[in-house]
Amino acid sequence: MRILTWNLWWRFGPWERRHDAVLAWLRRERPDVCGLQEVWAAGDANLAARLADELGMHWAFTPGEVMPHWRERGPTPALRTGVGVAVLSRWPIAATAVARLPTGEGPERLRPALFALLDAGPYRVPFFTTHLHSSGDGSAVRQAQAAALARFVAHRRGDGAFPPVVTGDLNAEPDTPEVRLLGTAAGLVDAWTHAAPGDPGATRLARNPYRPGPGVRDGRIDYIHTGTPQAGGPGRVTAVRRTGDGPVGGVWPSDHAAVVADLTD
Repeated sequence: MRILTWNLWWRFGPWERRHDAVLAWLRRERPDVCGLQEVWAAGDANLAARLADELGMHWAFTPGEVMPHWRERGPTPALRTGVGVAVLSRWPIAATAVARLPTGEGPERLRPALFALLDAGPYRVPFFTTHLHSSGDGSAVRQAQAAALARFVAHRRGDGAFPPVVTGDLNAEPDTPEVRLLGTAAGLVDAWTHAAPGDPGATRLARNPYRPGPGVRDGRIDYIHTGTPQAGGPGRVTAVRRTGDGPVGGVWPSDHAAVVADLTD
C-alpha cells in the first residue's frame, strides 16, 4: 500500500499550470491513498474531486479557513476561493468524520482534521490528514492541536488489524514538542525512521522558487505517521522517501515537496 501526503499550496502562484505538474507527479508515484492539504474549493468544485476524477480515485474533503495573511499574498480571484484538506483513495471510503482543532488564545480559526475509513479489501484502514498552525512562534498552539489530533485518532482508530495512518503538514520539524507529542500521546511513529540513512527528507526546500526570501533553509515539516502494527499484521512501513520535489515542464508543483511511504498490506 502506497501512502502519499502533500500540501498543494492553495491557488498561489501559477495554480492552473501547477495542477498539471501535481497530476504528473501523482501519476508517476501511483499512490493508493493521499492526504492533501491546502486544497482549493470553489462553489461545488474542489481540487480533490478534480484529481480523483483524473486518477480514477474516491475522495473526501472538508473545508478549512483562508487565513488573513493569505489575503495579502493571493491574487484577487483566489481570495474568493475556499480551502481545505482532503483524502484520495483507490478504495471506497466507508465513513468520514471531522475534528476541529483548537487555536489557542488567538482568533478562532477553522483548522480541521479529516478521518476517512478506507474499505481496502480484507482490511479497513483508519486514515487521517490535517494541517497545523503555521506561525513560527506558534508551538504552543500546535501542541494543543497535536493533543487534540491524538484524541481524535484514539477515538476513530477502531479495533481492526490495520493501524492508523496519520498524514499532514505539521508546520514543525521532527525535534519539536508538537511532533514528538504524536508519539507520546497517540503512540504513532514517524515513517521517516525507515528512510535511507542520512536522508534528511526536507519538504520545505530553499531551492524551491516559491519559497524566496532571506534566511530560507531546508526543513522537514510534512509527515506520514503510523500506529504500531500487530505482530505479523499489515501496516508495517517498508520504505519512505521524498517526492514531488522538482519541476515538470519548467513548473514546480507546490511550495512543498511530498512524502511517500510503502506499507505492507
